[in-house]
Amino acid sequence: MAAPVMDTCHVFCCANRTPNVVSWGRGGLIAFGTCNSVALYNPQEIRIVEVLNKHTGRVNAVQWVHKQDCGLETQLVSGGSDNNVIVWEKQDGKFTACAVCSGHSGPVCAVDAMSLSSSQLLVASASSDSTVKLWMCSSDTAECLQTISFGSGFMMDVSFALLPGSRVPVLACGGDDSRVHLYVQLNGQFQRLLTLTGHEDWIRCVEWATKDGELWLASCSQDCLIRVWRLFAKTATEPDQQTDAVIKMKEDVFQVSGDVFAVTLETVLAGHENWVYGVHWQPPCVKGDLVEQPLKLLSASMDKTMILWGPEEDSGMWVELVRVGEVGGNTLGFYGCQMSPDGFMILAHAFHGALHLWHCDSNQGEWRPSVVISGHFGAVQDLSWDPEGEFIITVGSDQTTRLFTPWTRKGCSEITWHEISRPQIHGYDMQCLTMVGRFQFVSGADEKVLRVFKAPRNFVENFANISCTSLEKLLGCNEIADLPEGASTPALGLSNKAVFQGDLASQSPQQDSEDFNSLSDQYKESYFQSLKLTEPPKEDDLLQNTLWPEVQKLYGHGFEMFSLASDSARTVVASACKASKPEHAAILLWSTTSWKQLQSLPCHSLTVTQMAFSPNGHLLLAVSRDRTWSLWRQGNPDSDTEASFSLYANTSKDTAVHTRIIWSCDWSSDSKYFVTSSRDKKVIIWGHCGSGDSVGECEGESVTPCSSVLDVGDSATAVSICPYLCSDQSFLLAVGLENGKIALYKWRPLEDLSSGSDWSKCGETDACQSHTLTVKRLRWRPRPGRAGHGGNEERAWVQLASAGADHVVKIFNIKISAL
Repeated sequence: MAAPVMDTCHVFCCANRTPNVVSWGRGGLIAFGTCNSVALYNPQEIRIVEVLNKHTGRVNAVQWVHKQDCGLETQLVSGGSDNNVIVWEKQDGKFTACAVCSGHSGPVCAVDAMSLSSSQLLVASASSDSTVKLWMCSSDTAECLQTISFGSGFMMDVSFALLPGSRVPVLACGGDDSRVHLYVQLNGQFQRLLTLTGHEDWIRCVEWATKDGELWLASCSQDCLIRVWRLFAKTATEPDQQTDAVIKMKEDVFQVSGDVFAVTLETVLAGHENWVYGVHWQPPCVKGDLVEQPLKLLSASMDKTMILWGPEEDSGMWVELVRVGEVGGNTLGFYGCQMSPDGFMILAHAFHGALHLWHCDSNQGEWRPSVVISGHFGAVQDLSWDPEGEFIITVGSDQTTRLFTPWTRKGCSEITWHEISRPQIHGYDMQCLTMVGRFQFVSGADEKVLRVFKAPRNFVENFANISCTSLEKLLGCNEIADLPEGASTPALGLSNKAVFQGDLASQSPQQDSEDFNSLSDQYKESYFQSLKLTEPPKEDDLLQNTLWPEVQKLYGHGFEMFSLASDSARTVVASACKASKPEHAAILLWSTTSWKQLQSLPCHSLTVTQMAFSPNGHLLLAVSRDRTWSLWRQGNPDSDTEASFSLYANTSKDTAVHTRIIWSCDWSSDSKYFVTSSRDKKVIIWGHCGSGDSVGECEGESVTPCSSVLDVGDSATAVSICPYLCSDQSFLLAVGLENGKIALYKWRPLEDLSSGSDWSKCGETDACQSHTLTVKRLRWRPRPGRAGHGGNEERAWVQLASAGADHVVKIFNIKISAL
């Protein structure tokens, strides 16, 4: 089998904002839902190893199917807002969807499964349609065995186990009625035998564990408490009467097939100060020929803490063994928790999707935070490479700007990408950005203001450490003393204010002094702390200590920002906002030296969706929602004065080739051609056909289509031309589609366009590589090779970054020498 043309280098994503969306398997992989996909994350390699795409709605619940003998899992169950439950099975080293359970009329919020045999799987799913459904899945079929209705109530979680000493399944359901319902399978149907009361608010999670032939059930609730129940088989010789010398908890007794079982409350754990969303038992382990279950319980709460509970050896009293958590930031708490199979790592996922991982130092017994991946928790709207191609910056609807770069470790050949800075945490959804220097960018959001950011000294130093780059090389001619140390956002503010070394010195705590001269002394404005990093920062530091100071605001637009572009010399910035009238659709040009408005370019009647400067900096291309494009030429670009742009060529409604909104555009590296892509599924290359001149050197009327019309089969929402030619001297284009796919095409200029042979498709993303929603932006790395790698052989590679509405950013490696 031939190797794929596109190899996934890294996937940036985070967990969905639901409680049951993360599950840690015995094989070491952490499965979690991210938008409409299930991501398989390897915490040892610190990267996503596989993405499972099948759901058409948000994935709300994920659960590995654990084996009784503690073997490696080969099956995975997921439930989503598309009302479906999907069973995934590992085949030939890859997970594929082997069965789809369709029947719920509302989003699925919880799933669990247990293996009855090598070919049969019993699945339970809870949905917002007030039902719990039981499914029997075998090979590629799924049959609904039973539907349990709860009237107007909702079950938040479900969990399977086997009754002690039998093969009879027992199902625990916890929901909004503050009760735990126990169902046992009798004659093929699940019947409710017991209801456990005690919680005073919604139950968020339930989970079974097996210890010494007994079942232990943990339940957590919005009443901030955790209850642990014990289910055991009663023997006939066990005395019924209680003596006064022994205090025994009340037992709820039930009978199944002649066997008598009892349930009693073992303990109530009170340690959290907010709603408890998740509980998880330490997984059983194999010792010799026996399977042992450690009685350790992990809990996660909205109070930003995880607690590891366990009984004392002497008294048997349940106590708090470990407490870890998150400090500071503008986040809420934890939605769920998981523990590694060996019990030496614990994981929490937070309200904003971030993963928090702690590992236990076996020598000192201390729990320390570990490096994990991260990503946006909203649609990613735009991205940009830095001029040297060493990092990317992304903006998203989650109101954040994030910077990702490869982590180069001494003595380690593996390169992994990580978020090392969050330059902007805003109060509006982010829409666009453009780089205007190595460590400077302009961003636009759903507001009328453009904001300019410049990297502080602390970031440059940490970037040098993480990327193993010389600090003097990064700073260049800039004096390090002139840069601020960092940035901090004041309370109720949107602007990142610079923090200098002197500000940090003045904030040092005064010991033995509790006097406050003013409110500003008591409530400090800056929460920034300088970091000395040798590895990617944790989520707490990303939120507070990696901001970039805002150096300028640009006013001029009347509506929300939509697109940005800058020229290759980084001297001019073009901006456009949302518009429904011609007077608002004008492009504004800004000087990056004075940050003053240079010019207004009116032409379009509706929103300018994207802009691009030619690589030689002489031309500005704009495409619009009005189905036309405009081309602006700089007058006398060689003069020292700031030259003005004038309209050079454009299409009108009468001459337009595209019949729907034009979404994207880009230039070839020689400035001879530009490309446009549209909702009408067409991709077209334009230029001075046959003349061999760069665009702008002839009359504007001669700018015509130089290619046949390429029909890509779906709305073409993003397009980008590789700055390097293929081995046969053809141009390489990446086209992003509304369905999430990315296709690669080669184009060669031909005189005869009637045959359409100027285009050839050379690859596309497969089902696991594609986005699940619209591709919003495509950008090629401005330099050949793979970021973080070195060597002459790297010139055979190019890298492509993609941003999607599915909250995901992906980087692909493509061997251009083989195309």
